[in-house]
Amino acid sequence: MSQTVFCRKYQQELEALPFPPLPGKKGQEIQATVSKQAWEEWQALQTRLINEKHLNMLEPSAREYLMEQLERFLDNEQTDQAEGFVPPEK
Repeated sequence: MSQTVFCRKYQQELEALPFPPLPGKKGQEIQATVSKQAWEEWQALQTRLINEKHLNMLEPSAREYLMEQLERFLDNEQTDQAEGFVPPEK
């Protein structure tokens, strides 16, 4: 049985991440407070932002921008969206 975590984004017990998604203290904090579902949704948004905004991940300002968007996403605040993105129909 997989472990659960009280998800910061969804405010309920959900499946936990199997390992810290980032190095250091921040990764441990995320593993302890963010569900696998929320992290996967963040990764999809992050990928769209990097691609649509042509972010260069070698630039510290791009990494700062994504960390800011991550915090906003996890706190259920408004995040930037990729212009022209149309969610797939289910």
